[in-house]
Amino acid sequence: MFKSIELGVGIFVGAGLAALFMLAMQASNLSSLSSDGFYEISARFDNIGGLKVRSAVKVSGVKVGQVSHIDYDTETFEAVVKMQVDNQYNQFPKDTIASIFTSGLLGEQYIGLEPGGDDALLDNQSEIRHTQSAMV
Repeated sequence: MFKSIELGVGIFVGAGLAALFMLAMQASNLSSLSSDGFYEISARFDNIGGLKVRSAVKVSGVKVGQVSHIDYDTETFEAVVKMQVDNQYNQFPKDTIASIFTSGLLGEQYIGLEPGGDDALLDNQSEIRHTQSAMV
C-alpha cells in the first residue's frame, strides 16, 4: 500500500523537476538554431545597453537567430555584435537596419532587423552598416 503511494509521489516529483528544467532552458534561451545551420553577420553599435550573448535576433517578431559574440573595437570605440542567423532566413538585403529593442517585464533586450530594399543580399561574415543603439 505505502509502496504504491511512494512510487506515485516519486513519479510526480520527477515530472515536476523535468518540467522546471525545461522551463529553465526556455527562459535562459539555450535552445539552439535549426539543424540546417546558420550564417554569421555583424553590426556595430555605440551602445548595446544590456544586450547579452544568446539574445534573440528577430524580424517582425519572429526569431531568426541569436547573438553569438559581443566585442569592443578599441579603434572606433564601438561594440561589435556578431549574430548567427538561421540559413532558412538568408534573404536579407545589404541595407538592412539592426536596432536594439527591449521586451518583456524583465527588460530582455534583443536585436530587431528591418529589411531594406537593396537587391544585393547579406551573406556569411557580412556587416550591417545601418544600426540604432539601445535606448538607455
